[in-house]
Amino acid sequence: MKDQQLVTPGNHINVQRIIWLRLIVLSGEIAAVWLSSAYLDVELPLLPISLVLIAIFVVSIASLIRLRMPWPVSDNELFAQLVFDVLALTFLLYYTGGSTNPFAPLFLLPLVLTAATLTGWYAWLMVALTIACYSLLLFFYIPFPETHTMHGEGFKLHVVGMWLGFIFSALLIAGFTARMAITVQRQNKKIANLREKHLKHEHILALGTLAAGAAHELGTPLSTMAILLKDMEPDEPLSKTKLNTLKNQVDRCKTILFSISAASGDVRADSGGVAKLDDYLKKLLQRWQQTRNDIVIESDFQGSHPAPSIVIDQTLEQALLNVFNNAADASPEQVEIQAQWSEQELVLTVSDRGQGISPELEEIAGIQIMSTKQDGMGLGLFLTYTTLERMGGEVRIFNREGGGVRCQIKLPLSTISVTTS
Repeated sequence: MKDQQLVTPGNHINVQRIIWLRLIVLSGEIAAVWLSSAYLDVELPLLPISLVLIAIFVVSIASLIRLRMPWPVSDNELFAQLVFDVLALTFLLYYTGGSTNPFAPLFLLPLVLTAATLTGWYAWLMVALTIACYSLLLFFYIPFPETHTMHGEGFKLHVVGMWLGFIFSALLIAGFTARMAITVQRQNKKIANLREKHLKHEHILALGTLAAGAAHELGTPLSTMAILLKDMEPDEPLSKTKLNTLKNQVDRCKTILFSISAASGDVRADSGGVAKLDDYLKKLLQRWQQTRNDIVIESDFQGSHPAPSIVIDQTLEQALLNVFNNAADASPEQVEIQAQWSEQELVLTVSDRGQGISPELEEIAGIQIMSTKQDGMGLGLFLTYTTLERMGGEVRIFNREGGGVRCQIKLPLSTISVTTS
């Protein structure tokens, strides 16, 4: 449990960014040393400075190699990387003027990174380390040759003022930045919890859609069994034909209920299978027609060839079946299904010759739970709207000329399409 607390998600990325930032700073340091020696005629102890720069480069490359290993990056390891940067900067400043070097405030950089990426006492430990290193450089350093000698006591006060300003800035950063980092982490945790709740709600919505579709499908076999049982007399022997019919209808009920059970563990009950859009629509229509074989169906599929490949989604299938069943219930004699698609979008139109829909119901369709059937609960259409909207689609229901209702579905294929090689 203790080791898990020392590992924070994102440390791997933070260390990687620190290393690349270190390499960028290293290139600037090399350029500054070269310009000072070649063009400004400043005599620097090049050997120890070169050794420090080489050490920075070697540690950076070794750290990049270590990041390729599967071990998690702990908070202690991230803090060690920042401590190395402080020590390396301290040695460089020691050989280049100490606290009189105008780059001495760079101690603030690892302090800011510590306060922003680590919590707890790490920021205050970095404050103590940077103040200690900066303070030592006030007394122990190799001065620039013939530099600042003309400033006298005034320049010393300036250096001391820079040191005091650094201490004040370090304390402010450790206090406020650390608190801001804690606030951001709490907000991220809340966002993660909200995302988890959203996924749960989507799963419940998917199951509701499946249940609504199953309710429509169960209606046909249950009605068949009810008619057979109603016509039977109490003492009448059960014929083989009627027995087989009852068994077939019971098997159909079991199959429908099993589809909901399979989807309860995974919304995509077909295990993310892939199919061509035209084949998917034709097979879906064939399976539905087997359950509503008393209805005349006119279908027309048009679109680009080859049709785009899509991921088979059980919730989308049940949403479409809800629309098909509503049309069949309203117009038992005839249902028209038209599909047009491109690489980007599917437009599916389902039309019936029923009694139509009132303007009041047309306005609230998909917004509120509604039903035009006396024994209907109104969940099917509502869940269909919600499912398709979740996929980025839209649904329009309106009266058609000559009587009946037309349901038009527009679905962007980007949410369900796959790229095939």
